[in-house]
Amino acid sequence: MSDVIHAPGTFCWAELSTSDAAGAKSFYSELMGWETHDDPIPGAGTYTMCILEGGNVGALYELTPEMKSQGVKPHWLSYVTVESASASAGKAKELGGTVIKDAFDVFDIGSMAVLQDPTGATLALWQPKKHQGTAHTDGKPGSVCWNELATRDMDRAGKFYADLFGWNPMVKDMGPHKYTMMMNGEEQAAGILQMSEEWGEMPSHWMVYFSVANCDSSAEKAKGLGAEVKVPPTDIPPVGRFSVIQDPQGAICSIIALSAK
Repeated sequence: MSDVIHAPGTFCWAELSTSDAAGAKSFYSELMGWETHDDPIPGAGTYTMCILEGGNVGALYELTPEMKSQGVKPHWLSYVTVESASASAGKAKELGGTVIKDAFDVFDIGSMAVLQDPTGATLALWQPKKHQGTAHTDGKPGSVCWNELATRDMDRAGKFYADLFGWNPMVKDMGPHKYTMMMNGEEQAAGILQMSEEWGEMPSHWMVYFSVANCDSSAEKAKGLGAEVKVPPTDIPPVGRFSVIQDPQGAICSIIALSAK
């Protein structure tokens, strides 16, 4: 378990639901340099911890036959630390969100809930007990370094998360587009961008970003491991260079080589 304490309103964990746990473990271990550790879940399969330099960075599990039959596709799910999963889920509902999974205890390691914001994007709430979340918060290659909401209604989504987590929005001009930086106190919590017609019918969604040392070589490596590069390596001045990839099982995430500060 990590000793790193994540303040309420901070993204603290990333979890992959996949159609092929063995394949996903092999892919991400090769791409990110992770080690993995399988923890049996009584009556519910296996939960695999993804480990970077001795510290947990995330986890993955295989979708159950029931989930697959319901049409659940492989996906990454991001978690935000809260003081009370139950209270925050209730507040989300009052603010116009949808509670997909009501708050429940995860053994003795924490409590969680899963919600969908008013624009349709899904994320999880985490009330920590024994498990705080990721051990890496410094942008180390192989760790989660950013979470970003692409939404059909940036204003509505921004207000929802500001009211739910106490985030403060800072709107920045990014060339022809605006980008809303959500601040958790003095710290950057997440980003929000407005989806345009160019996105087609893609629904609103949260995107997890993994730090890499070199975006171009990591994108090529991902392709060689069976992934599809959805967005080729692209510069985001002055932030870094990013790419969007779809892993061999179908889950989508972003990789980014951050610019030196």
